[in-house]
Amino acid sequence: MQRMMKFFSDVAREMKKVSWPKRKELVRYTITVLTTVAFMTVFFAIVDLGISSLIRLVLE
Repeated sequence: MQRMMKFFSDVAREMKKVSWPKRKELVRYTITVLTTVAFMTVFFAIVDLGISSLIRLVLE
C-alpha cells in the first residue's frame, strides 16, 4: 500500500512539471491531426479501390 501511495505522489509531482499547450496551440494541433487523418483516410481508400480494381481485372 505504501508503494502505491508513493507512486501516486510521484505522479502528482511530475504532472505539476508538465508544460501544457495553450488553447491556441491545442486548437492548431487538433486541426493538424484531423486534417492528416482525413487525408490518410482518403489516400488509403483510393489505393484500396485501385488495388481492388486491378485484382478484379487480373482475375477476370
